[in-house]
Amino acid sequence: MRRQPAVAHQFYPGDPDTLARTVRELMPEGQAVAEKARAVISPHAGYIYSGGVAGATMAQVTVPDTVIIMGPNHHGLGARVAVMTSGTWVMPMGEVEIDSGLAMRLCQGSDLVTDDNLAHRHEHSLEVQVPFLQARNPGLRIVPLVLSRLSLNECLELGMILARAINDSGKEVLIVASSDMTHYEPREQATAKDKLALARVLDLDPQGLFITVVENRITMCGVIPVTATLAAARELGCTKARLIEYSDSGETSGDTGSVVGYAGIIVS
Repeated sequence: MRRQPAVAHQFYPGDPDTLARTVRELMPEGQAVAEKARAVISPHAGYIYSGGVAGATMAQVTVPDTVIIMGPNHHGLGARVAVMTSGTWVMPMGEVEIDSGLAMRLCQGSDLVTDDNLAHRHEHSLEVQVPFLQARNPGLRIVPLVLSRLSLNECLELGMILARAINDSGKEVLIVASSDMTHYEPREQATAKDKLALARVLDLDPQGLFITVVENRITMCGVIPVTATLAAARELGCTKARLIEYSDSGETSGDTGSVVGYAGIIVS
């Protein structure tokens, strides 16, 4: 399958030259030395809102030849844990191949993971990450996963599946968890809630994050992919997480009465 862009010209420029220039502007080089990382947490709103946070984060990591991208299912289509195992993603800056070998390892690791293209058809949370990754490594291959509602135990299981598949592959693999933070609350309230969730992320505490988000009714849309990512990161031996930038949509819109929060984090 050749997946066509779902949100080009909407969330980001669809013209290749304009998109490349935009990504360069959002991801300036020379601000920090890029480091090897196991995982990145990056927002997925339109570039005008969250592109600065995503760019600042991606600029500080080296992007290997294989990247697992996980995001929430905003449309409710397809399997609960849906992975594309073959084909390419047609993007303005060039086509990106799927790492079929690693994708199939995930399916073989548990019945929880399903080979399913439908969930990816209209989903933007993974797609908006790809141009930043292409800018860092034009020849990368991806393993795209869209996640619907999972229990805490299922998130932890998925983390174990990811870690096992990465270890068995023998490859250097980066995990990108796509998530925005609190949605449509006043800035002060959103920031306070997001601090609670981010504290658990920075502690590499998947259980704590999941429980904190549920108990405090934090509308973090990607809590499930981030929880699974933290579980995988711990299993892979990660010991630290670093907040690169936090912002919200009010910085662009000027409306601080109803904002969406954005955070960029590197896990190593």
